[in-house]
Amino acid sequence: MASPAPPAKHGDRAKFGYEGYCCFPDDGRRHQVIDGDHSVNPAPSTYHQTVSGRLQCQLHTRIELTGKGIVYDASVDVQITDHDIVQPDLVVVLFPRMQMIAPTKINGVAEYWIADPDNHTLCQFVLADGRYEQRPPGDEIRLSILDTFTVRLADVW
Repeated sequence: MASPAPPAKHGDRAKFGYEGYCCFPDDGRRHQVIDGDHSVNPAPSTYHQTVSGRLQCQLHTRIELTGKGIVYDASVDVQITDHDIVQPDLVVVLFPRMQMIAPTKINGVAEYWIADPDNHTLCQFVLADGRYEQRPPGDEIRLSILDTFTVRLADVW
């Protein structure tokens, strides 16, 4: 197992990029880089996995089985920026955007969701003018890049 590459200097602080991220140990924990800082999380709770599975089922049925794209489940690396590399529970790539898939990671996302199963909340962030903007919460979430797709949160919790 290689030691993590030292973070690159940016201004007065060091930030990890993908090269350093690739050197983190394969120890069963979720390693991520957020704004260049390394974070480690334990495995998700069983309820978290239940909610993720329910959401995956809806995504698979409405995206993959209808020929609109591919649904990946954990773990897959997603590099959002040079210094933001995450391992989301689920990733959807629609067929017109397949070029974002590389052999070891997925590059960039048009939108992402952060679910909090314990509090029954889901935050949706959509890329607009190079920045992620949070959408207002509701009882349903509409996938911004596929207008016909909605998730009823009551079916997830």
